[in-house]
Amino acid sequence: MRVLGIETSCDETSAAVVEGAGSDVSLRSLVILSQDAHRVFGGVVPEIASRAHLTALVPVVERALADAGTSPGALDAVAVTYAPGLVGALLVGLGFGKALAWANRIGAVGVHHMEGHLFATALEHPDARPPFTALLVSGGHTMLLDVEDWGRYRLLGATRDDAAGEAFDKVAKLLGLPYPGGPHIERLAMGQDTAPNRFRFTRPMLRSNQRPGDAEYYDVSFSGLKTAVLTTVRASDDLERDRADIARGFQDALIDTLVEKTARAVAAYQRTRVVLGGGVACNKMLVAAMRDRLAPRGAAIYAPSPRLATDNAAMIARAGLFHAERGDFSPLDLDAAASAPLPGLIET
Repeated sequence: MRVLGIETSCDETSAAVVEGAGSDVSLRSLVILSQDAHRVFGGVVPEIASRAHLTALVPVVERALADAGTSPGALDAVAVTYAPGLVGALLVGLGFGKALAWANRIGAVGVHHMEGHLFATALEHPDARPPFTALLVSGGHTMLLDVEDWGRYRLLGATRDDAAGEAFDKVAKLLGLPYPGGPHIERLAMGQDTAPNRFRFTRPMLRSNQRPGDAEYYDVSFSGLKTAVLTTVRASDDLERDRADIARGFQDALIDTLVEKTARAVAAYQRTRVVLGGGVACNKMLVAAMRDRLAPRGAAIYAPSPRLATDNAAMIARAGLFHAERGDFSPLDLDAAASAPLPGLIET
């Protein structure tokens, strides 16, 4: 089966082609066009993102098809992100994808963006297959899942306020760093990893007396951590001197929290594989901390490369192929949604 994927949920216009069946799936092409204009504003401007998708989508899709050596008539399905994301941006990709599928008399598959992130790592690591514990950490979402099988997911925990990537961006702004903030904070923190930590922030929503069944056992919250950083920045008499140490203190607190919550899920469901997804999965210190904590327990850690960790159409195409193989196509009146529950949720 050959599937074209389209991703326009935020500020990346992306198209990709995957081909295969079952677990034997190969990535034939991937094109990602990022919108650098948003750096000027320190965040994504929805209207600008939508208009940029309108301009870029056709040439991006044409390039992805050409790179794969295929044509619309040779496709078996078109997979496109329908939620969650910026509604205007989603509508551009969804409208184009449904029209392309209709014109070529093939099925359209609406893909939930976060389910795409679950499939992304498997394109590079065949062993990143269910059952596993999944930590999805991006600019808009932080989710801890137990993946029993493809299409069967237990939502264990999520953020109650800021997502991990959003926290990185906000703290970077407090420290006077460019957008997006994650890579800049990581770079500063790595430069301080051999020195004593001058700033230690409380690990949010993490206490030793928490037990399975407690409301906070798997959930995370980063708004208080962000406020603690703000207080520290305001108290500094030399931010240039303290910037790197504050960045390290913030990142250590966030990573320690994510690792502990993930370790709890691994122990509760006795999983031997942990799959990371989302843009924050690019953070090398997060991946290293996961391996340091969980490898001694016999758990293998799988993280995608940066091009598959951030928003991309390859993961949408891969998830779409899974659904297409099962005949799970979407009606042509499928609409975009700013938020939507992850499909396939089962009782925890």
